[in-house]
Amino acid sequence: MQGLVTVFGGSGFVGAQVVRALARKGSRVRVAVRNPGRGYRLRMLGDVGQIEVVQANVRDRPSIVRALAGAEACVNAVAVLYENGRQRFGALHVDGARALAEASRDMGVERFVQISALGAAPDSPSLYARTKAEGEAVVRRVMPAAVVLRPSVVFGPEDHFFNRFAEMAMVSPVLPLIGGGHTKFQPVYVGDVGQAVAEAVWDRGAAGFDYELGGPGVYTFEALMRRLLAEIQRRRLLLPIPFSAATLLGRVGDAIAATPLAPPITTDQVALLRSDNVVSPGALGLADLGVSPTALEGVIPTYLYRYRPGGQYAEDIERIAAAAPHHS
Repeated sequence: MQGLVTVFGGSGFVGAQVVRALARKGSRVRVAVRNPGRGYRLRMLGDVGQIEVVQANVRDRPSIVRALAGAEACVNAVAVLYENGRQRFGALHVDGARALAEASRDMGVERFVQISALGAAPDSPSLYARTKAEGEAVVRRVMPAAVVLRPSVVFGPEDHFFNRFAEMAMVSPVLPLIGGGHTKFQPVYVGDVGQAVAEAVWDRGAAGFDYELGGPGVYTFEALMRRLLAEIQRRRLLLPIPFSAATLLGRVGDAIAATPLAPPITTDQVALLRSDNVVSPGALGLADLGVSPTALEGVIPTYLYRYRPGGQYAEDIERIAAAAPHHS
């Protein structure tokens, strides 16, 4: 069995797949989360005793030190998609990344993997993307040999993209095409991201490099919405909305974000949609880490079926209806 890897944010959508992939690779894994009660299922992703869950907060240095004790590697999977209460972009993406990198350096942790985001840039109109870029920079300054991974939109059973719009399609006759729906994406499967992290942790040749993670296909926002509607078997109007009007919708989402409810979209996410989210030509990617990208067409049916009329029984209902005798 390989050495100990501490994963901060390991109970999240991406983090849980990182834990799974590391366990499959034979690593011992310590999952550091704010609320250990939410991570009890993570222990089942490995053999008995292979995965432990501990309490830690990136704002609290002593808890970081405890979580890193004896570790050979640290993975930072801490992130938020919108700000809420004390969960601010700067505090988590920048200050949290700095705290983890500094503690890792001081404790002699040799390997560090920073999960960032495709589109991270210091001049982005999105605060999310700017703080992601700043987080990369502070990690690089503290630990030059760190590996930075930048995934595009991540899809999978608990994703915040397809699930969000599928839920919207269940209650709304209209789906908005922000900015006309022309923004391009290169969706990447969450399992591939987890595997890429596991490879980056132990591959000495990856040290100090940046990797942009995208799937095998590039789609416009409109194309993804059409594929979503076909998958959930619902007909909805796709309404192009200019960015100016979408910003107004985002302000409503900003107000919702201040509550316990998840916003459909925020002004910062609208700003993020102004730029394409695809892998740069010539960038290192999944293949360079030995990972074969998974197409979304084979994955999204496995979890979007629940949004069809009839949910998981939709196909049974169709068969029964087709077999039923028709009376004239």
